Amino acid sequence: MDSLRVKLLLPALLITTIVCGQKLKKADKEIIASLQKNISYLADDKLEGRRAGSAGEKLAMDYIATQFRQAGLTPKGENGFFQAFDINEGLQVDPASFFIINGDSLESGKDFFPFVYSAQQTLEALPSIAIQEPDMPWFVDLSEILEKNKDNPHYDLNEYIRTNAVKARHKGASAVIIYNTSGIEDKLAFNPKDKSPALPIPVIYIAKTQAVKYFTDETATLTIKMNIVLGEKKRSGHNVIGYLDRGAATTVVIGAHYDHLGYGEDGNSMLRTGEKIIHNGADDNASGTAAMIELAKMLAISKQKNNNYLFIAFSGEELGLFGSKHFTEHATVDLKKINYMINLDMVGRLNDSTKVLAVGGYGTSPMWATVIDPMQKNLPFKIKIDSSGSGPSDHTSFYRKDIPVLFFFTGQHMDYHRPTDDAGKINYNGELSIIYYINQIITRLNKTEQKLAFLKTREVSVGMSSFKVTMGIMPDYTYSGQGVRADGVTDGRPASKAGLKTGDVIIQLGPIVVNSVETYMQALNKFNKGDKTKVKFKRGDKTIESEVQF
Repeated sequence: MDSLRVKLLLPALLITTIVCGQKLKKADKEIIASLQKNISYLADDKLEGRRAGSAGEKLAMDYIATQFRQAGLTPKGENGFFQAFDINEGLQVDPASFFIINGDSLESGKDFFPFVYSAQQTLEALPSIAIQEPDMPWFVDLSEILEKNKDNPHYDLNEYIRTNAVKARHKGASAVIIYNTSGIEDKLAFNPKDKSPALPIPVIYIAKTQAVKYFTDETATLTIKMNIVLGEKKRSGHNVIGYLDRGAATTVVIGAHYDHLGYGEDGNSMLRTGEKIIHNGADDNASGTAAMIELAKMLAISKQKNNNYLFIAFSGEELGLFGSKHFTEHATVDLKKINYMINLDMVGRLNDSTKVLAVGGYGTSPMWATVIDPMQKNLPFKIKIDSSGSGPSDHTSFYRKDIPVLFFFTGQHMDYHRPTDDAGKINYNGELSIIYYINQIITRLNKTEQKLAFLKTREVSVGMSSFKVTMGIMPDYTYSGQGVRADGVTDGRPASKAGLKTGDVIIQLGPIVVNSVETYMQALNKFNKGDKTKVKFKRGDKTIESEVQF
């Protein structure tokens, strides 16, 4: 047995004894009790699922800051322990908006809505439904076009409405009023994240109940009054940042996201019934947050001096790594002095049968092989390594800054992104073993005084697994411009073969104009494996068109 295996085996025997023995030591019981307390609080109904930017998030961030302070950490945010960031939710219909027909006020959101690219105007008119006169609103029934394209999977109704509204404006229309009297569902709704440029006229959708009431007699002349006002919709998320200053030249980041899905209102729940139910996120990721707190306590009383330690509870991860991306763009320590980053995301459900602990980022530094042996036998779990430094969690933001990363994860389960992810289902003994394992990795690495070398790894596409095809990019969910910015491009996948590079912005896929992640997903859903189409993207000020095959 070589010396590396001997060094790894001794602490492994310790972990096995602590976690799998007949009797836990007092210190182990105290850690488990602390895990139970912290996870139970974070996953309590009163926090309403810890949606980023919500009142539940504030309760959680205050609680975590208290735990950091009690562990002996000092504040390292921009406002004490806290670092705020904007979550841009696009546009919203202002309460000042109204639509009145023949003196009857329609209810916004129920009876009517303006398309997000609608002009913001006040308008009064006496239009006839059947006559398309200049300087008057024009009425468009979608029934005929929906019938014509009911068997066309590539048909883009939203693009049809926008294109024809532009044509109507050129012919003199002062507004376009859209409705649907057919039995074919149009699935149209106000899309706050649609980034299409605003048109010079209002474009309004009227619900079928109101359309039947007012538009059945096409010879009628109506009295129309409208006021369309749209405004930005933003909320603030908060990272919680604590620091152990050892006066060292380098800093280790240990992170975990603490936000979850709230009531599923951002559309990321696996529950498809439409019910408004709290998603408590005990494993995802109260478990990782609680583990991070325990590591903070351990390191605070340790004598390790070769690194400083920065503990970050990220918010906005569930929306697309908002918090970690914001931190790496507005770091409260020198990024060049960060030695490595450890990310804990869903470490609370170690399976008693398979006993697998997944460790990502293994390929991001040659040093990882000196402290992690995937073939090691005498652990209470099996190590499954993944070399990639990117993936669907916050370590990706650090990897993109050329920082070595490790990602610890006990795997998905039937409660993932569902209201059933509760504290009673956590494997606390399993989580304890993982905490000890990570602490020992940190301890071994602290003995090396040099900064870890960084290696690039393959890219992993994120968030597109449910689609028939993928481009092989990682979208930048925080990008607020028009189109979809590629935060990473996977070698050998369609985007890479079409010539796309990190930083390029996709603006069209086939016939579909891409102005947001949502329209990009809609476009992907139109294609099957083997299909060929054109992709149009921007690289700086240059627009490039290339063929892509899925």
